[in-house]
Amino acid sequence: MERIQVLVCAGTGCSIGNSGALIDAFRAEIKSMGLENEVSVLRTGCLGLCGVGPNVSIYPDNIIYKSVKVEDVKEIVMEHFYKGRPVHRLMLNESDKETNEVHDINKTKFYEKQKRIALHNCGVIDPENIHEYIAKDGYFALGKVLTEMQPQEVVDEIKESGLRGRGGGGFPTGLKWQFALNEPGDE
Repeated sequence: MERIQVLVCAGTGCSIGNSGALIDAFRAEIKSMGLENEVSVLRTGCLGLCGVGPNVSIYPDNIIYKSVKVEDVKEIVMEHFYKGRPVHRLMLNESDKETNEVHDINKTKFYEKQKRIALHNCGVIDPENIHEYIAKDGYFALGKVLTEMQPQEVVDEIKESGLRGRGGGGFPTGLKWQFALNEPGDE
């Protein structure tokens, strides 16, 4: 089991900023330092920080490096992964100047007022690896719906959630589902 996961943003903005080359550079540098059994490098979805990309998220440290260039990779691997010292000049979540404590990324000004629901795993798991999704309770709600709930309970849950459509009118999804459930038929 690796001690560090390097999650390289592969969203549109970061991809344009050459995040693919970052993945290759991290893998090569990690191998050259003999850390390939301790550090894994994964593509991940958009971290929502397109203005300062390419972004690289480090777990379990909850650090995001911003505006990372291929020439920064050697320093990150040597200082952070090998010596255990984050590269402060590249960090989105700068450390406290007095205590030198590194703040959790979720407490930065960008994220502190957000509550990600549908995308809470974005930037945390490899979006192309179903096993990582399942390990984060992916499909748990679907399993509950299929095995434990009656159709009306599902509709009531959706109504209570306040979920709305994204077709422009914002029609309440629970009402749409209720209309469909009320229609005669067995499909």
